[in-house]
Amino acid sequence: MDKLVENQAAANQASDKDAPLKEDIRLLGRLLGDVLRDQEGEAVFDVVETIRQTAVRFRREDDAEAGKELTDLLARLTQEQTITVVRAFSYFSHLANIAEDQHHIRRRRAHLLAGSKPQQGSVGFALGKLKAAGVTRDTVQTFFRDALIVPVLTAHPTEVQRKSILDAEHDIARLLAERDLQLTPKERRANLQLLQSRIATLWQTRMLRYSKLTVADEIDNALSYYRITFLRELPGLYDDIEEELAAQYQTEPAGPGAAPYVQMGSWIGGDRDGNPNVNAGTMQQALVRHATTILDFYLDEVHTLGAELSISTLMVSVSPELQALADGSTDTSPHRSDEPYRRALIGMYARLAATARALGATNILRKEVGHAAAYADAGDFSADLQVLIASLQANHGAILAHPRLARLQRAATIFGFHLASLDMRQSSDVHERVLAELFARAGVEPSYGSTSEAQKVELLLAELAHPRLLFSPYTDYTEETNGELAILRAAKEIRERYGVRAIRNYIISHTETVSDLLEVLLLQKETGLLRSGAGELDAMVVPLFETIPDLQRAAGIMAEWMALPLVAQLIASHGQLQEVMLGYSDSNKDGGFLTSNWELYKAEIDLVKVFADARVKLRLFHGRGGTVGRGGGPSYEAILAQPPGTVNGQIRLTEQGEIIASKFSNAEIGRRNLELLVAATLEASLMPHVEGGVHSQRLAGFEAVMADLSQRAYQAYRNLVYETPGFTDYFFAATPIAEIAELNLGSRPASRKSTRRIEDLRAIPWGFSWGQCRLLLPGWYGFGSAIGGWIADGERDERIATLQAMLHEWPFFATLLSNMDMVLAKTDLAIASRYADLVPDAELRERIFKRISGEHGNTLRCLETITGAHERLAGNPLLARSIQNRFAYLDPLNHLQVELIQRHRANAGAPVSADNRVHRGIHLSINGVAAGLRNTG
Repeated sequence: MDKLVENQAAANQASDKDAPLKEDIRLLGRLLGDVLRDQEGEAVFDVVETIRQTAVRFRREDDAEAGKELTDLLARLTQEQTITVVRAFSYFSHLANIAEDQHHIRRRRAHLLAGSKPQQGSVGFALGKLKAAGVTRDTVQTFFRDALIVPVLTAHPTEVQRKSILDAEHDIARLLAERDLQLTPKERRANLQLLQSRIATLWQTRMLRYSKLTVADEIDNALSYYRITFLRELPGLYDDIEEELAAQYQTEPAGPGAAPYVQMGSWIGGDRDGNPNVNAGTMQQALVRHATTILDFYLDEVHTLGAELSISTLMVSVSPELQALADGSTDTSPHRSDEPYRRALIGMYARLAATARALGATNILRKEVGHAAAYADAGDFSADLQVLIASLQANHGAILAHPRLARLQRAATIFGFHLASLDMRQSSDVHERVLAELFARAGVEPSYGSTSEAQKVELLLAELAHPRLLFSPYTDYTEETNGELAILRAAKEIRERYGVRAIRNYIISHTETVSDLLEVLLLQKETGLLRSGAGELDAMVVPLFETIPDLQRAAGIMAEWMALPLVAQLIASHGQLQEVMLGYSDSNKDGGFLTSNWELYKAEIDLVKVFADARVKLRLFHGRGGTVGRGGGPSYEAILAQPPGTVNGQIRLTEQGEIIASKFSNAEIGRRNLELLVAATLEASLMPHVEGGVHSQRLAGFEAVMADLSQRAYQAYRNLVYETPGFTDYFFAATPIAEIAELNLGSRPASRKSTRRIEDLRAIPWGFSWGQCRLLLPGWYGFGSAIGGWIADGERDERIATLQAMLHEWPFFATLLSNMDMVLAKTDLAIASRYADLVPDAELRERIFKRISGEHGNTLRCLETITGAHERLAGNPLLARSIQNRFAYLDPLNHLQVELIQRHRANAGAPVSADNRVHRGIHLSINGVAAGLRNTG
């Protein structure tokens, strides 16, 4: 009885903590309703409200009559009403996200104000654990000196927010946060009025783009998050970390010349794998936009500093270096003759303006005073800032350097003039075709593509050692060859113009052999990016291992690669470091959730051994998507679950789709997510691992079980997806994949080839489609068959005990189950059955949906057997409540999406204009469902 009372008290406490969240959601919902009533009329409002109430009743009471009522209501809607209802529920999802983000910020601040210990996931918490474990100050300082942590934004937009929408939602978040302050009644009324006006602005603003997205659109969309979050929050995070280091390890602040351990990366404009719209021009455009964004920021900050640092030499002295900087300024006004900081900053502004123009910026908002020479690089700009800081510190002005001036210098170190490193990526088969043409036209090898792997390696090494080039300006080449060479020539120009950090990686999709890597070295030699005689390579060649067979071959390929003398010399030139990228998406589509995770784990273990033998430092680049099926889920737990030896202060990982918006559209949430990456990398790199006989033996036993489970799951998944007759037809009919492919959701085609084969479908629309129909099949299918079969083939109690031990002792298995638990919490077979009704063949529909629902039930039972929890997300009640609260508002969007897809497919062949509103409604519903689930991209 006492335990029941204790649990109820805990639930009441959690409920009390969530009360402000519920209040915010009710407020935003009421204001949206008021706007809807005002803009569309009472009758439309009544329709939306009736649907909302019926959906809530259906969800909370499992009322079959309410379900039928809901279906009938939606079927009777006119096309115009349908669009309005979809917009209403989509906007509610967006507003609920804003309220939840604000609540996370509120709870974190309450924790900090209470003076509690650092939260898990903070750098302070990580440092405390390390100190308690005996990790020394020197070890921690070495970590921050040598580490490289890079979130890489990628152009796979399953939700690309227009800047107008982002700006309006940013204002709503700010106004909602203000309501936590002690406002006067008048201020509270004004706040409410502004909130309603911004929601009205949202309602009257087009939510989505209805023209085909271009690469330029994707570049600009990503840059919005730099202005919202990265430019200010990343330098601020460095300050926080220095404070924690000083508090716990008594370290001195790192000097301005210290290498930045968190940097930004991008694929947008450089990733041409399967995207014919990416070329040399988009790479150059990306860097122009990058440079313009960061230089606009520097110009604004320098201008503001000029207003703030009104220090007069009549009051204090300045350093000789500062005086020299002021005397060299373009500002000659007698009114500022005694204000050297202002004069120096005016001169620096003029130099930054000249730099911006030199790097492609065309619209500098504030005209500079006079003309000055451009900065040679960001290091020169940082050196000038250091002159100001040093002068202030020496003349009673140290406090004036914080925070703006010091953080500006930190930003210059992090972002340079390039903002983010742009990766190049292309498929290995393209490189082979290009070199086959170059070899043939040069008379070296007439049929390179048909030679054996050993012959290719021999030929490539010989050409890499040869001083002459294969390319001739007097020979005609195909458009593909000219385009690929143009990309690499553009990369060389970009590095010369924007700095060496602007481009430093070349990623090879579908790496299957050593020759795939050597081909890119030879293409770099052809364009001046590799100077093999000097052992200098500008862009590190990074293999991407994606499919299950590729992952299994990864270690062997890398061992052979690193054993080549030329390669060993090039690796040494990069600090004895080699990066390897692992693809989560394609391995999942290829082998299913459990097998993909296991093969990735095994590949990492094998790579660690191979790299240790070669005495080369390994940096893993994790190609994670938004969905759990594509490697998504909480980054902190994912990094901590990495096998020992795979992090070591070096990690890059992709951020994709609406995950970018979810993590970084709010500055404070964004800073927290960046801190999570640093804290997890710090812990995973330095926390001592348990070693010794018992632990090693148990781990070996766990791994043997996983190998067995993986094989069983693989067979179950492959049998359904690739071996079941009619499954492809089922998938294309029972999900919105066809509509996703034809709508303007990105610049990249949904499929690599013009076929309906699942093998050719890109992993992003594959996973995204299953999320839209609320099955999320790539995140769980095969688990039930694997676990159930394994338990049945042995002594039941003993095998269940083994699985429970794996859950409690092995972070890899615990994270696997935690992520699957979240996916299953968002899965809804009742909704999925509505999508199954879209399959015209009744026999096919019933046969395949019955298999899927059977595996779903089996998976739930097996998960409950291992965890002992009969409710989803029992260990994360906040997320569980969040998901449950959203379902009643997501359900109508799913039902409406099915209705719209039926109308759209029924109108196939009708004039395009007749289907425009249906298209628009489907697109809006896709956005709304994605926003409601938050990690389906």
